[in-house]
Amino acid sequence: MAEERDDMDDATVEAGIGGRKHGAKNGPGLFDEMTIRGLTVRNRIWLPPMDMYSSLARDGKPTPFHYQHYVSRALGGFGLIIAESTAVTPDGRISPCDVGLWNDDQIAAWQWIVRDVRDAGAAMGVQLNHAGRKGSTGCVPTGHIGATVPFEEGGWQTVAPSPIAYGHYAEPRQLAVEEIHSIIDRFRDAAGRAVAAGFQFIELHAAHGYLISQFLDPLSNRREDEYGGDLEGRSRFLVQIADSVRGVIPDSMPLFVRVSATDWAAGGWDPGQTVQLATILKDHGVDLIDVSTGGIVPDVTVPVKPGYQVPFSDRVRRRSGLPVTAVGLITKPKQARRILRNHEADAVEIGRAALRDPFWPLRAAHKLGLETQDAPYPYQYVRGAF
Repeated sequence: MAEERDDMDDATVEAGIGGRKHGAKNGPGLFDEMTIRGLTVRNRIWLPPMDMYSSLARDGKPTPFHYQHYVSRALGGFGLIIAESTAVTPDGRISPCDVGLWNDDQIAAWQWIVRDVRDAGAAMGVQLNHAGRKGSTGCVPTGHIGATVPFEEGGWQTVAPSPIAYGHYAEPRQLAVEEIHSIIDRFRDAAGRAVAAGFQFIELHAAHGYLISQFLDPLSNRREDEYGGDLEGRSRFLVQIADSVRGVIPDSMPLFVRVSATDWAAGGWDPGQTVQLATILKDHGVDLIDVSTGGIVPDVTVPVKPGYQVPFSDRVRRRSGLPVTAVGLITKPKQARRILRNHEADAVEIGRAALRDPFWPLRAAHKLGLETQDAPYPYQYVRGAF
């Protein structure tokens, strides 16, 4: 495939790399630093949370595979790394092979990973999650791909705001109010363990149809109590989690929230509600919105193409005033740079392309003309620079 056409002149390119000054009308460059609360990140190329389904002992502990996966991306030049969906309770896992932070024994299993990611120059945080009705599903090690794992094979009863199944998955049990309060406490406890493990920020997973997303969405939340109804009620669960987490992490520690900006389905969650939510979260100590889409309804038509989710990031950024990230088929350096230059996001997340190439940022630096000494090379790798 031919390289994407670059519609910027040489002066603009020169202004956008290596932290050099740029014109007021231009956004930041890919390799400009970014500071969020007390955390300064070396560049704006970030690794999004992507499930590895590789806690094969089913104890929620990351393994040497996870070490290699995350540390290699840090050595490859990523500025910030978000650890995959990490369950706050055993029944909050997406699959039996998910990682977690639901007990103190899991802290040490994360510490060596976080330490060496940070030593390699990247910032590392963790995405805390409860899968709700999309839990107890299969993965390659367990089988039952795209289906509910039976109890006799290690599955469990799922829970949700309302007893509405996701597609052909098993029907969840509706949570009682006291159970909702308990899960909020479990997010708080997991955040405390994340701090002990050395993570530098927390991300709450409120996207892709998992439990927080299920509460937000009118298609999955039919409650008539204080956790349902209008946007204030449906967002109460997330707001209380954010308050609880913010209360146990350092003031200097950033708090992110990942959202699905749209369901791509009539009558469901939409960009207008996303903007309202972001504005609410801004007043509850949230520092950045990680903007994605979809996940609450199976088999919907999504207009997938390069950068297809970027307009949602742009809208949330402009209307809420919070920093945002963009994700979704961002694969080319010039494409990523353009998103930042156009003020459509404050950072870009490179997902599947990073699975193919752990050194995507170093390759991007070369393609954009950055000098080797200004690129995020580990000193051990400079001899092999592009």
